[in-house]
Amino acid sequence: MPQVPQRLDASAVRAWCGFALRALGRAREEIDAINVYPVADGDTGTNLYLTVESATAAVEAVFAGHAALAGGKEAPGGPEALDGREALDGHEAVTGQVVSPGRVPEGPALADAVHAMAHGALIGARGNSGTILAQLLRGMAQVLAADSDATHTDGQGLRLALRRAADSARQAVVHPVEGTVLTVASAAADAASGAEGDCGTVARAAYEGARAALAATPGQLAVLERAGVVDAGGRGLVAVLGALVETFTGEAPAAAAVPVLAGHARVGAGSDATGLHARVDAAVTEPLGELGEVGECADGTPAPEEGGPAFEVIYLLEAEDAAVARLRDRLDALGDSLVVVGGDGLWNVHVHVDDAGAAVEAGVEAGRPYRIRITHFGLDDAHTTGAGSRPVRERVERAVVAVVPGEGLAGLYAEAGATTVLARPGEPPASGELVEAVRRAHAREVVLLPNDAELRHTAAAAAEQARTEGVRVALIPTRSAVQGIAALAVHEPGRRFDEDVVAMTSAAGATRYAEVEVAERQSWTMAGICQAGDILGLIEGDVAVIGSDVTATAEAVLNRMLAAGGEMVTLVLGDEAPDTIAAHLESRVRESYLAVDTVVYRGGRQGALLLIGVE
Repeated sequence: MPQVPQRLDASAVRAWCGFALRALGRAREEIDAINVYPVADGDTGTNLYLTVESATAAVEAVFAGHAALAGGKEAPGGPEALDGREALDGHEAVTGQVVSPGRVPEGPALADAVHAMAHGALIGARGNSGTILAQLLRGMAQVLAADSDATHTDGQGLRLALRRAADSARQAVVHPVEGTVLTVASAAADAASGAEGDCGTVARAAYEGARAALAATPGQLAVLERAGVVDAGGRGLVAVLGALVETFTGEAPAAAAVPVLAGHARVGAGSDATGLHARVDAAVTEPLGELGEVGECADGTPAPEEGGPAFEVIYLLEAEDAAVARLRDRLDALGDSLVVVGGDGLWNVHVHVDDAGAAVEAGVEAGRPYRIRITHFGLDDAHTTGAGSRPVRERVERAVVAVVPGEGLAGLYAEAGATTVLARPGEPPASGELVEAVRRAHAREVVLLPNDAELRHTAAAAAEQARTEGVRVALIPTRSAVQGIAALAVHEPGRRFDEDVVAMTSAAGATRYAEVEVAERQSWTMAGICQAGDILGLIEGDVAVIGSDVTATAEAVLNRMLAAGGEMVTLVLGDEAPDTIAAHLESRVRESYLAVDTVVYRGGRQGALLLIGVE
């Protein structure tokens, strides 16, 4: 049992993130079930979970980096990292950044931890609720990371942080609506401001204030009252504040004490969320009845119309403040549910629109948008239909879910029938993203291909979560996308599940893999000392060749691999690979290795210059 922090420090931030992630994991399905505003798409709990998971991973990275500086000695405090995130291994040490030497303090600084938490939430924010939560955490970080750390480590510091969080989140929403997570955040800050005492006392006051505000949300927002539910985003914030109480008191608030349904029933951790989904669907899809027209919210803002915008657009944006101000005006004219959070040149933009292309173009005019996500609400969504119920889609018998490192491979895997999760360079997917992919596959049986040795724990956690939801999941520990290609090539949905898994595992295991990439800094390797800019050839994760030319290094790697035999060579080219490298390697194989075939794919922005597989 970790020691309860007595003050606000980095260990307290770490503990809070861990407890919040656990609390949202338990409440995720329940929160999804009551999600009716601003869109009844049943994903608020999942979006909040993914946002906090990203924040947690960022904080864990700070502690891992500090532990590496301290010679492997872990700093005290906080629960263990979730999903098995570990410190850098030898491969990452070659391609990662150099940490300046010097005296190592006992633990990371509070400023480092809260900045990491806020940044992780910002880049990982999902949906309307996740984006607002990211701004809440950013507001807290602005107070807790102030120059005079000592003045912000007590109850007074926590009161100030909660106030700044509520105010900054409200400012980030272009048209604030009462009866939402904004109302709950403001109530928490108000209650905390009247509490005198240590961090535990302030946290409990904020939690109780948030609970009372949550229970009142149906009286402030008509769509909640019709559905008989409290606000889903507010419910998630109550869970996060409950985790804050647990951090400073060692006791988690009783889950049953948190109101979930107002005026109808209460739903606890063991509730029938499927039945609740059906009741909510019926409530939000029925006609408005006697009103005959769209009503107003408590602040005079029009309530969301049924038949609203068809797309949710989210992207990260690198832009100056002045350009973001213009962007807000542009997007406000295009749609609704507009939330722009962030600062210091990096922003997270969320909006619901009918013209997704125009929303992205507006971002291009403002700066550099990336990690663009466009989601179509679908014809079966209450936001776009206004009547009827959601059709029940029959589950398929079996599906394959695979993590892929580039857009080109994502297309290849999708053509083969797999549901894909894109892993961008430096941005590995979290377990929640893998669970969501399993849900998208909508199958009774799923074969999961992580295609990365570093994702083994993340994939295992996702598989375990999916099993609790009634899906039979087999995890094949593929360590490279080329092993996944080999497994997918022998996949046969028509045979028994166990037989299919054995065949796919055997094909993946019989495929040796390698990659060619550029060293980012000087480092010791198994092949000697490399310098920044050297070309590295890694065979099954270990540096085997150091060169100065991409093609020559790739040829040396391929020769080593084929020296042990092989029947098929797979080459996956990254965007920055030389145009002539594929033809050169194909010619080399054809001339020197009889009866060995070569197949070439374009991987896109996959991080490595070249992936090589030999079966």
